[in-house]
Amino acid sequence: MPASTAAAAGAQDAGELQTRDLATGAVLGSVARTVPAEVASAVSGSAQVQPLWAQLRLEDRARYLHRAAQAVIDEFDELVELLAREQGRTPSELAAVELLPAIGALRWTAGAAPRMLRGHRVAVQRALFPIKRARVEYEAVGVVGVIGARGAPFAQPLAQVAAGLAAGNGVVLKPSARAALSGERIARVLTRAGLPEGLVRVVHGEADVGRSLVESELGALFFTGRPETAAEVRAACGQRGRPLAADTGGGDAMLVLEDANVARAARGAAWAGFAASGQARGSLERIFVARPVAERFLAELEEVACALSVGSPLDPATQIGPLASADQARRVDELANQAVGSGARLVCGRPAARDAPAPSDPPAPSDPPAPIDASPASDRPGLGPTFYRPTVLADVTLSMRVMQEHIGGPMLAVAAVSSTAEAIELANRCAPGVGASVWTSNPHQAARIARELPTGVVCLNDHLISPAVPSGPWGGGRRGAAGPSHGQAGLRMCSHEKLITWDPPAGRVPWWFPTDAVTLDAGRAVIRLISARDSDRQRGLREGVIPLARMGMRALRGDRRR
Repeated sequence: MPASTAAAAGAQDAGELQTRDLATGAVLGSVARTVPAEVASAVSGSAQVQPLWAQLRLEDRARYLHRAAQAVIDEFDELVELLAREQGRTPSELAAVELLPAIGALRWTAGAAPRMLRGHRVAVQRALFPIKRARVEYEAVGVVGVIGARGAPFAQPLAQVAAGLAAGNGVVLKPSARAALSGERIARVLTRAGLPEGLVRVVHGEADVGRSLVESELGALFFTGRPETAAEVRAACGQRGRPLAADTGGGDAMLVLEDANVARAARGAAWAGFAASGQARGSLERIFVARPVAERFLAELEEVACALSVGSPLDPATQIGPLASADQARRVDELANQAVGSGARLVCGRPAARDAPAPSDPPAPSDPPAPIDASPASDRPGLGPTFYRPTVLADVTLSMRVMQEHIGGPMLAVAAVSSTAEAIELANRCAPGVGASVWTSNPHQAARIARELPTGVVCLNDHLISPAVPSGPWGGGRRGAAGPSHGQAGLRMCSHEKLITWDPPAGRVPWWFPTDAVTLDAGRAVIRLISARDSDRQRGLREGVIPLARMGMRALRGDRRR
């Protein structure tokens, strides 16, 4: 098999890693858990196969990626069902944000790599070296590591694997422990593409396995995970001089200006905040809306949110599936309760008690705020504690945790602002996310605002594009994050740039030792000849003819004498 799981005897001793259906709790399957000590073996095993792969032409490697894209198409129905059960996401959502982007990323990489990674000639200073030639070549870095996250189980790690392969590297993939079967399906897709056996390897486990991969002999690393973990990964890669692309997620911000199409912005906010139950990479969590249209925006958003049905992702009536765990649902509920207790208004979301005030009727000032329980279990029997109803909070402030922490659930915190400048300031003071969006009818104002937001991705009148633009960078930004993945940046990160020059084997370079007054006069003439002033060029030509001619004769004779 071209893509194999590192499941040696030591890994089997560690036991199995089970994956469960998030909606029912039933076991979907299991994989062999990798012992951290075996990770180095997986990396070295890939490194042994990699030199043969690197010898292939770029076009030949690209053909394998085209085959992998076709394999995703062939296995579409199986992939949709597996990912829906493992990730708790509806099939239509998975098709839009995982499978179609995966196919697009594979095909784009296959088409772009032969152009972007092909060696090319570069300019030489002809005044000094008239016959020298120079090229830049791109060499593989060896083995590329890919650490995935549950919120990006298929398209993102597959795109990163494809970048590593296109550049001629081996790859070791560590999927999230909660997306182990998705990682196995990535391996299966590459197996169907016919890659050399052992070139791509998959290791499974928790943080200790990821740490071992970071500490192994990698040439580059793609990391997707929490910001606190990314800081450790960044430090480790910095010590080793290793290129790193990190997607640390977080909650994205949305700016809705007064001239925006309010109804469309509300529908876009609902999609960006509630898709994948708010757990996708780049999910929307915070909205800053111009005060004159704030109530209309909230009314539109409430209407959309309340119409979204919660249930099993394979139920055709379901729009919102479960969260990753009951603990995650409790944390989201805790953030909502803290916000309401600090003065936020619950616009959409059901209080726990049957006799609690309706969402549209906030509690009286003298009454303590009712706790929020967005679980619809009493409405649809059989749903467990991982299900959470889409929730909208209004009148939030920067002091609330929902504005400063990653929510990781189907909850949107909305704040009305008096000006565009205030919206930009508040968005930049919140917890950083992958990207941001600006909703306005004025393209010039939108472009100006985009330049003032420090995120790596800014969408204008859209949000949650995921890696659906494979030719562009994903992640990065101006807040100290590591370099972006995807696009040209991701491809180039997986290769070394090498400058190669060529000179004829005979003759003397004019500037070699020994030097004399003729050398200085010739250098002075060259500098005057490239001046921007006509008078300098004329003087250089007048005074430099003889010393330049003498230097040329020396080069032709290969003369070592003065």
